[in-house]
Amino acid sequence: MAIEHYRDAPGAGAEAPLFVLFHGTGGDENQFFALGSQLLPGARVVTPRGDVSESGALRFFRRTGEGVYDMDDLWARVADMAAFIEARRAESQPSKLVGLGYSNGANILAALQFVRPDLFDASVLMHPLIPFAPEPNPGLAGRQVLLTAGRRDPMVPAGATEALEQYFAGQGAQTRLFWHEGGHELRQEELLEARDFLSPFAPREA
Repeated sequence: MAIEHYRDAPGAGAEAPLFVLFHGTGGDENQFFALGSQLLPGARVVTPRGDVSESGALRFFRRTGEGVYDMDDLWARVADMAAFIEARRAESQPSKLVGLGYSNGANILAALQFVRPDLFDASVLMHPLIPFAPEPNPGLAGRQVLLTAGRRDPMVPAGATEALEQYFAGQGAQTRLFWHEGGHELRQEELLEARDFLSPFAPREA
C-alpha cells in the first residue's frame, strides 16, 4: 500500500523545513497544496493523497461508521505513511519536519505521532477525532502541537478534543488548543492561528 499520488513543491533551500499536509475526507492532494506555502513560506510542501474510497470520497484509512475506525487498517496505513514521509525527508536535509491535517487528515497525523513521535517536530491538528485511548509515549516530550476545533462541531465532541489535548500535554508535548465558535468547517481565524504557530519554523530567507 505504498503512497503513489502526491504533490511536492521545493522549499527555499535544501535545509528548508519539510511541511506535510493531509487533506480531509473528500479532498485530495490539491486541497491544501497552495495553503502550505501560505502558512509556512519557504518550506518544502508535500501533500499525499489518501487512497481509501468511501462512496467516492478519498480518505487515509477505512472506517465502519462515523467515529468507528478499522484499527487494523489504520495502523497498516500509518506504517505506509511513515515510510513515505521518511523517504521524502531523505531527499533533502530539512531543518524541521512539520505536519498539518484536517479532519481525517488530522486523525492519521495524530496516529502517526502516537507510534512515531520522532517524525514530526511540530503538528497542527485541525478538528481531529481520536475515539480511542492512545498508549503513553514519552517520545512526544518537547514536540509542539496545535489543536484547533469548533465549539459547535457536530462530528467531534468537545470532550474528545480536550482529551486529546490532555494526552499530548501529559506526554510532555508543548500543546496549544484553539477554539472557534463554529462547527467542523475551517475558519480564517484558525488558519491565522496556525500561521502564527508555524512562524518560528519558517526559513530566514523566506
